[in-house]
Amino acid sequence: MIALAQLMRHYQADLINSYQSVMQSRHYAAMQSIIDCHTPASGELQYHCTPCQQHQHFYHSCGHRSCPACQHQTNNQWLDRQRKKLLPLHYYMVTFTLPYQLRGFVWHHQKWAYQTLFEVAVQTLSSFAHNDQKLGDELGLTGVLHSHSRQLNFHPHVHFIVPGGGLTKNHRFFKRKAGKYLFNGIALSKVFRGKFIAVMKQKGFSLPLNTPKDWVAQCEYVGKGESALTYLARYLYRGVISEQNIMKHDNGMVTFQYKDSQSKQWKTRTESAVEFLWLVLQHVLPKGFRRVRDYGFLHGNAKRILQRLQLILKVTVPEIEMKPRKEHNCPCCGLEMQVIRFIRPKPRSLGLTRI
Repeated sequence: MIALAQLMRHYQADLINSYQSVMQSRHYAAMQSIIDCHTPASGELQYHCTPCQQHQHFYHSCGHRSCPACQHQTNNQWLDRQRKKLLPLHYYMVTFTLPYQLRGFVWHHQKWAYQTLFEVAVQTLSSFAHNDQKLGDELGLTGVLHSHSRQLNFHPHVHFIVPGGGLTKNHRFFKRKAGKYLFNGIALSKVFRGKFIAVMKQKGFSLPLNTPKDWVAQCEYVGKGESALTYLARYLYRGVISEQNIMKHDNGMVTFQYKDSQSKQWKTRTESAVEFLWLVLQHVLPKGFRRVRDYGFLHGNAKRILQRLQLILKVTVPEIEMKPRKEHNCPCCGLEMQVIRFIRPKPRSLGLTRI
């Protein structure tokens, strides 16, 4: 397995030289964090076994949400929380995608564009739910922003996991929708397009002249919902690529694999190491921006409403197993080793790392 940190460390000077005109502070910070991960720069814990006089040290992870070597536990914790919210309903995945012609605009206004993408998509789904007599006015939504395609190109879109049921305005009744059909994708795309363009014009932004009239929105049935949540969880806190998918590094070229969305077959893409690293770094989100959000009766402030729904629908909430604190045992006698020293991470600079 080829570590992303090794590639970053080896090609960081070339990367900065090639892309410094478009790199921002968050890209430098992500690059430095990935390079420092599990090294002395990220801090250290030292352990000691008194009977055996054994001494061990462990380097911390960087904790950056774009680092593929970190956040495994955070991903699992999010998925466990979402599983506790699942209801015995049909689930659907609704995807809203911005057209290719808007990607340049989105790149230069990422925080505003991503926020607007969430807001307009939620407004669109809410309007469709309101007009559907088989649904209540308030849906439960879990939205996840993706800025990348499977080939790692810049491709901003947002996925929503939607249970097939909604609350009435007064929250007194819950309407369930049966079947594998929720909303029409073409109709969703038209309303979404109109709302997004209206917000752009209201903000004073101009629409590119070649922007198409037909945008893309998809609504597909995803069964009980757990498989769709598992899919979305892959990219929440561990960057946009798994190191297991980096297949080859040779003569300054990197080959990685991805699963084609149409054929479902694994394919490969080869780029220069610098281009590959920028494909990864370009998806670092603006500081403080939340990639995943809950709405309606799935929002964190609606716990009582969700609990009432679970009682009405006779849901057995799965227990989340609390894993005990991991012990560091002595390799000689097997006793638990004691922490004798904690070294804080070094302050990170945005310059080059010494090699």
